[in-house]
Amino acid sequence: MLLSRIAESLFWIGRYIERSDGTARILDVHLQLLLEDPWIDEDTACRSLLSVMGSFPPDDAEPVAREDVLARLAVDRGNPSSIVYSLGQARENARRAREIVSTELWECLNTTNARMPRRLTTEKVHEFFQWVRERSALAIGIVDSSTAHDEAWQFFTLGRAIERADMTARLLATRSLTEASGPSWTTILRSCGAYEAYLRTYRGMPSARNAAEFLLLDRLFPRSIIFSISRAEQCISAIDPREDRVGHSNLILRALGRIRNELEYRPISEILAELPIHMVGVQKVTREASDAIRHRFFPTEASPSWIGEIS
Repeated sequence: MLLSRIAESLFWIGRYIERSDGTARILDVHLQLLLEDPWIDEDTACRSLLSVMGSFPPDDAEPVAREDVLARLAVDRGNPSSIVYSLGQARENARRAREIVSTELWECLNTTNARMPRRLTTEKVHEFFQWVRERSALAIGIVDSSTAHDEAWQFFTLGRAIERADMTARLLATRSLTEASGPSWTTILRSCGAYEAYLRTYRGMPSARNAAEFLLLDRLFPRSIIFSISRAEQCISAIDPREDRVGHSNLILRALGRIRNELEYRPISEILAELPIHMVGVQKVTREASDAIRHRFFPTEASPSWIGEIS
């Protein structure tokens, strides 16, 4: 068994890398939408996006602009919701686990953190989001291709799976941010890198039912919520392989299994009718699972905080 300190660092490296990637994808979609659609109420859309991402906007009457969203969710080094904060914390956790983190991963995270800009202009935002996605993919590729798939890899992958389910849920929840002017299902599929995979599966232009079904329930697409939850269950079973004769005493598997069954056995039309509510449910379960993982495997007093509380 790994030292709990090492296991915790690896778990959070995986979560923070995945969080930076997911945040970049969500921001890229919505800031582009604000630029292209003049009919969107920018203040309402920006406040809703900040709320979905757990970075609650101020209550005063001053409007929130896209530049405010960009500053808070991209380059604010003190905001746990931001990209730069996530990548900085990934590097910090790698430093704490330096004895087990490979030189290639350490150099990747260190270089990414050193090159992170302190401010962004509107003209450069798409390039920045693309760069964040590429650096996240590089870090994940290094771990997958140059690390033994042992307990250390399982904790890293577990963190990524929990975070990916949460971030996909947040992205789907943004579908109704601005009602009719919200991002199209084609846009959401593209932001997940799912558009080509969707076309190969359904062989037609995206409909609300099919696109939601694909991102929620497809067992073969790695960014779907069901795939991420199943991967998390596999990691937990590999790390802690005990089996109960009756039921599940493992609180982590119970939380993950509950939301998996809720999604798999509920008609997709019912999920679509109340999509934000169901996505909040997914986020609550990922938080419960993360808390159960912390108490089971690394019961320390201080734990990294996730962005925003879900009411």
